[in-house]
Amino acid sequence: MSDPARPAAQPWPIVALDVDGTILDHDGGLTDRVRDAVRAVADSGREVVLSTGRSLIATTPVLDRLDLTHGYAVTSNGAVTLRLDPSIDAGYEIADLVTFDPRAALTLLREHLPQAVYAVEELGTGFRLTAPFPKDELIGKMTIVPFEELFEQPATRVVVRSPEHTPEDFLQLVERLGLHGGSYTVGWTAWLDIAPEGVSKAHGLAFVADSLGVPASDVLAVGDGRNDLEMFAWAGRSVAMGQAPPEVREAADQTCADVYADGLADVLENLVGEGNRPG
Repeated sequence: MSDPARPAAQPWPIVALDVDGTILDHDGGLTDRVRDAVRAVADSGREVVLSTGRSLIATTPVLDRLDLTHGYAVTSNGAVTLRLDPSIDAGYEIADLVTFDPRAALTLLREHLPQAVYAVEELGTGFRLTAPFPKDELIGKMTIVPFEELFEQPATRVVVRSPEHTPEDFLQLVERLGLHGGSYTVGWTAWLDIAPEGVSKAHGLAFVADSLGVPASDVLAVGDGRNDLEMFAWAGRSVAMGQAPPEVREAADQTCADVYADGLADVLENLVGEGNRPG
């Protein structure tokens, strides 16, 4: 439940924030200024909703670092939405969950990317994967399994990593294959995320907004990746980080400074300090 003490006329009652490249830099660093700015928005009575491609188990440490204990968090690119509640032992409950059968998509991708590494999220635990990922790219318990065991149960998120390919290669491959049965997002490196079909960060945020009785037009979203495009299109106002790819910056209503210049802090400090809609 949202805070009943929130002022009725609060501009941007929901502030949706991507994590990597927005709150945290690409080495996982969090500056005091960004943390203080996020806390100030939360303390102003707004709902700060982390909206990330990270798995559940990789998102909860970020919530802890920001001292966010109430509200919601959208994880796994919208497939898993948490309701935060410190009275629960885990600190959260799963409020919305969407899964899919990854067999067809993975089988087709493996025909074209036989050397890639494939991973399937195990909710709240870690990943089942065909070979190790580089250190710290995935968080949680890592279980190496044969490729066929990735299909044993419905999945919330699948990751495909192929160091031999560029993001542009992945974009062309997805378009050429006409993949169906999932939502496909290409990351910063040779990385492809697959979510249930029709699911994106916008799906999770729509669930949160409906739960809180807030229209999409009153949601402010900040991010830096291709997996933020649907969120930008859905939200009432969108801000791209300065280092975002050109297509992400073009899709946003405005662009701020990059993550290493605390661009997010600029946006949030203006929001709280001025009490007005940014941009």
